[in-house]
Amino acid sequence: MALAIVGIVLLVNGPGTKSAKKTTTTTSTSTSTTVATSTSSTVPPTTFPTPTTQPLTTAAVVPTCPPSTGSTTRVVWFTKAPPTCISATSVWDATFKTSLGDIVVQMPAAASFAAVNNFVFLALYQYYNGTFFHRVIPGFAVQGGDPTGTGTGGAVAGGKSGEAEYGLPGYAFTGNTPPASCSTKPTQAACYQPYDLVMANKGTATSDGSQFFFVLPGGQTQLSPLYTIFGKVTSGTNVVDKIGALGGPGPNGTPKVKVYLLSVTMRQISG
Repeated sequence: MALAIVGIVLLVNGPGTKSAKKTTTTTSTSTSTTVATSTSSTVPPTTFPTPTTQPLTTAAVVPTCPPSTGSTTRVVWFTKAPPTCISATSVWDATFKTSLGDIVVQMPAAASFAAVNNFVFLALYQYYNGTFFHRVIPGFAVQGGDPTGTGTGGAVAGGKSGEAEYGLPGYAFTGNTPPASCSTKPTQAACYQPYDLVMANKGTATSDGSQFFFVLPGGQTQLSPLYTIFGKVTSGTNVVDKIGALGGPGPNGTPKVKVYLLSVTMRQISG
């Protein structure tokens, strides 16, 4: 199911999941971390080495909380949503090591427990390692979190049990969305802000899974209040901007260059 980000025009990428809705003015560890260099410090590289990761899961597994140090086995397909694996008062830092540099995001569990618990769970299972940002729309959003790189999570009609309905990670859960008033008053503190980390879904609070997006400057006023905010970039906003500059034209946002998410490292800082 393609996870989309929605506004006035639905951006659908496959059999089921939308990213954010874009509004208009009318409304496994990776073994390769070297970044190719360019001739100008202002021009991003055009090619990157492909990360080496463990193979994708071929059968759904029953979710259990991974070790705090992370699972040695990569798992990307589960039979259901994860159990409670973190404290409700915990605060986490996630370091996104990308082929353009590091992005650090702070995630307070109290703000959106289900989403933070889910992200920590998946990251510790190496779910995001070696993936790439498959939808990048300049001035709007940078989306990733699909190990298949398609935006659908591999969901296909007649696919394996569970996968046909959800795609990877094999389940959906209910997040918590910003106030409905954000549609008309997007500048409220509770609404989207530049460099927020937000869950992508099918346009409903019950369809969160694994995909996420970073809100680019300008994108915060284009989003319908349908997506769970669960983190904020505290370091590496320039890296988010660099990735955003490599976006493609049109609603699909096929990037001009594949920017890889080499790994995600979780660190509990309180709680």
